[in-house]
Amino acid sequence: MKESQSLTNNLLMEVDILSNRLRNIKQSYKTTENKALKGRLFSENKNIFKRVKEINKIAELLNKNNTEKINFSNLLVEITKRTLNENKFESNLFFI
Repeated sequence: MKESQSLTNNLLMEVDILSNRLRNIKQSYKTTENKALKGRLFSENKNIFKRVKEINKIAELLNKNNTEKINFSNLLVEITKRTLNENKFESNLFFI
């Protein structure tokens, strides 16, 4: 499978948007006392985390079949891993 740079670029932009949204959700979760809102934020966080995992799997497939050392799919793999690790590290936020 040959890497599509426009597909990879779109996924990079999506991961950037999703990681920013994850940060906003965590900030909102910390500052609100509304239980219904906290429930919606928790659910949205879970859905976004799931989507980032899906993008990471796609990135791994794209990167696996690419022989170049420096490419967009490699960057996509790194960014999704960092987003997933950041979310795992801060997942204790929801159990405060």
